[in-house]
Amino acid sequence: MDRLYAPWREKYVRGHSEKNETTDIKECIFCTQYNEKNDDKNFILARYKHYFVMLNLYPYNGGHVLIVSNEHRAAIEDFLPEQRTELIELVAQASMILKKELKAEGINVGVNSGRAAGAGIPAHFHLHVLPRWIGDTNFMPLIADTKQIGINLSVVYKQLKPLFNIVNA
Repeated sequence: MDRLYAPWREKYVRGHSEKNETTDIKECIFCTQYNEKNDDKNFILARYKHYFVMLNLYPYNGGHVLIVSNEHRAAIEDFLPEQRTELIELVAQASMILKKELKAEGINVGVNSGRAAGAGIPAHFHLHVLPRWIGDTNFMPLIADTKQIGINLSVVYKQLKPLFNIVNA
């Protein structure tokens, strides 16, 4: 079985562990990005009633999107049914956009709820939507500590932002 392992993210996760465990909104990277209102700098594709959609700055794969809560809450069970409904709609829309625009052949959707589940930022709920292609895992991360991501974040951001804005209209 192939695994999409991202060893280059370990430094990020380990370096931010204590800071990201905090429940202090002032120290939360997602709260900071949301409140800055500098969407281009933070690669925020669109803002919605309960969530914002952004490119993952430390992607597992090119086009890796995060759907992040506008509120500083840790777990999906902390949200109202209306908020969970919007989340599923955004997952569907993100999946359609990634398949159409990036020609993704598959999609992984996931939530790492809590440190034990592997969350890099466990205090602020976010969901991962990853585009996948046949053969997108290889040996490079294991033998050369190198990950090949064939898509530049800035290019993908410019490509996807108008599509999320249409959805948001």
